Amino acid sequence: MLQADWVREHHREFDVFHVHFGFDARAPEDLQELVTVLRQNDKPLVLTMHDLRNPHHHGRKEHDAQLDVLVPAADALITLTGGAGDEIKRRWGRNACVIPHPHVVELDRMSALRAERSSGNGTPYRVGMHVKSLRACMDPSALLPALERAVIEMGDARLQINGHRDVLDPRGERYDPDLAQLLHDCGDLVDVRIHDFFDDEALWRYLSSIDVSVLPYRFGTHSGWLEACRDLGTRVVAPSCGYYAEQGPVQSYVFDEDGFDETTLIDAVLGAREMDVEPLSALDRLGQRRAISAAHRDLYDSLLR
Repeated sequence: MLQADWVREHHREFDVFHVHFGFDARAPEDLQELVTVLRQNDKPLVLTMHDLRNPHHHGRKEHDAQLDVLVPAADALITLTGGAGDEIKRRWGRNACVIPHPHVVELDRMSALRAERSSGNGTPYRVGMHVKSLRACMDPSALLPALERAVIEMGDARLQINGHRDVLDPRGERYDPDLAQLLHDCGDLVDVRIHDFFDDEALWRYLSSIDVSVLPYRFGTHSGWLEACRDLGTRVVAPSCGYYAEQGPVQSYVFDEDGFDETTLIDAVLGAREMDVEPLSALDRLGQRRAISAAHRDLYDSLLR
């Protein structure tokens, strides 16, 4: 759908062209051709700016070039937080409509897993960090020593590190021997769990099984993972980069491309345990989703008028 030829063939089948993800697979010149064809066929372009810095790219040059095509051309812009809206205004002189991130977990599963959590499982307090498949933005190795210190300070907690086989198994396609060795050297203090990619149900159960999830991102903008944690009542420790703290209640620590402050991470992990925040209910999330849908519909209608 992000190819100009697709629009030429299908432009009679849609009213508004809304781009959210996927454009990172298209060269800027291809995106310029797409924009041109949309204009030729009088089709409004809406762009949701979830990422102002691509978490999969080591540098920002490519993503910036793509945004430099789409942002000026868009008839309307959406982003998820006011801070991101301010950055868009500074960088491109455009105003973005701020519409928050909706729930991620299905509402019935959210309620069921919340009920299981509230019943208690008798396990030690668990601080979790999921290294997934090591996106470019992730630097879990830098955080491990501070996380160990935080767990030791708690006294009754465990640090759980989950990772995919492609990163932590020697036979994996993206095996990281340094990270694997670092985790091995942690010994019994860290509960390391190596597994294949979780499907949705396994992911929701994993997030429900830990008390706090630490996001190991040196750069980024917004997080769907954070929203899934909010859905399930799992507290979040988030870095100072990006606008994670504006998405919802989190404990923040200083971590970005310029540096890392270990003390702030320890304080954030300890503070997360003391957070007194009532999580959003499934009913709250349903109301929010309806408001988000209405906001999109109003925006589309205004463009068509």
